[in-house]
Amino acid sequence: QGARRVRLDGDLRAVLLEAPGRCVPYAVIEGVVRSVKETLSSQFVEDCKGVVQRLTLQEHKMVWNRTTHLWNDYEKIIHQRTNTTPFDLVPREESAGVAVRVMKPLDAAELSLETVYEKFHPSVQSFTDVIGHYISGERPKGIQETEQMLKVGTALTGVGELVLDNATIKLQPPKQGMPYYLSAVDFDTLLQKQESNVRFWKILSVVFGFATCAVLFFILRKQYRHQRERRHLKRMQDEFRQAQERLMREMNAEGGETLKNACVVCLSNTKSCVFLECGHVCSCNACYRALPEPKRCPICRQAIARVVPLYNS
Repeated sequence: QGARRVRLDGDLRAVLLEAPGRCVPYAVIEGVVRSVKETLSSQFVEDCKGVVQRLTLQEHKMVWNRTTHLWNDYEKIIHQRTNTTPFDLVPREESAGVAVRVMKPLDAAELSLETVYEKFHPSVQSFTDVIGHYISGERPKGIQETEQMLKVGTALTGVGELVLDNATIKLQPPKQGMPYYLSAVDFDTLLQKQESNVRFWKILSVVFGFATCAVLFFILRKQYRHQRERRHLKRMQDEFRQAQERLMREMNAEGGETLKNACVVCLSNTKSCVFLECGHVCSCNACYRALPEPKRCPICRQAIARVVPLYNS
């Protein structure tokens, strides 16, 4: 990710003094946590000291799903409080070195907090409560109480912007929008994890890209076929209209009586069939025989039960 790895030794201050603006935009710092002033004490564990403390109350209950007709687990944080105190990252060895002040630790991704206390308080329910829960569709299970801490002495890997502010070296969120990390794993493991995430999203993007192209292809293909069928239908309608107009001109030239009694299908032979039960007289005998099964009246589309010949005197 373009991060510069620096060591917590005497050369770090010299590196920052030579850097533009006394700033390294993206640096990796590995060290252990040391409090600056007072430490935070655990509320439940003796002799447990830290610099970040998070207390959480989480409600657990069962909720009836009216769609699947099943009881599903539901969790909801009803209260959460996070306490912090200033802390530094110092070298793991006891040798002389520099301390780096960690700024805005709660803004860091993958902030490694250790769970030091966890207890589940089950709900006490009477028979009346159970009936009410079945009616309401919610069955409380209990409250889970959790305490998490970033303990003093924890090894951390910090990735962010490194600046020299007067005499204090600070690690803070980068201004360029790059991610800010405070993780308990070493930098190589953290880098491999981020590369795996990047590789996963790349593969996912390629899969979604192919899926989108396939969907667009099928949509465009369907639209093309629909447009082609519409053009074919319009061409047939135009040809039929032109043929009808040509026939009308020929019939008008020969006489209007023949056109009046012409078959509505071929427009050339005279009508010679009476369709029952609808009673329409609209077709010649040849066009009646050419009608597809089951035969229906070309006018009203009603099924033809039988045919009576029509004799013109």
